[in-house]
Amino acid sequence: MSRERGGPERTFLRMTDEHRTPRPEDDAARLGLVVVGEAAALHSGDEAALDASEQNIRDTIDEMIDEPLTPRQEQVVERLAAAGGTLTAGLSGALAAQAGRTVDDILEGAARSVVWQQRLADERADAAGRPDHDDELRDRSGGQREDAGGQQREHRDDAGHDED
Repeated sequence: MSRERGGPERTFLRMTDEHRTPRPEDDAARLGLVVVGEAAALHSGDEAALDASEQNIRDTIDEMIDEPLTPRQEQVVERLAAAGGTLTAGLSGALAAQAGRTVDDILEGAARSVVWQQRLADERADAAGRPDHDDELRDRSGGQREDAGGQQREHRDDAGHDED
């Protein structure tokens, strides 16, 4: 994998080893964004957005699996992703009402948290010299996660509102 500049402040990773196994954090981030996308589509109520989200779920599953799923397995995985989106949409709506924010704000925050979690994992791996997958699993700190919400709280008061 190599780093390339995508603009003045954007660096992205490019896979240079076609046999490299994706890290669990990369898979989790990708799946998390799929779920947030499903929640956003559900919240919008737009049929085209729902269709696009369902196709995104299918495409993501197809790209992530090593061997074809049975039709039943595929159905279960798609339903699991859709259920995650439904749950995320419902919780986002409740949180938005409680916090006096829009659902879009909450979903945007959820997406930022997913990306932030992956960024923290990348920084840990870079600091450790990019250990191989087995070393990384062995060295994890008891499954504890970094505080992915920290980047959002930096700009919020104790009630969760923007500090302007």
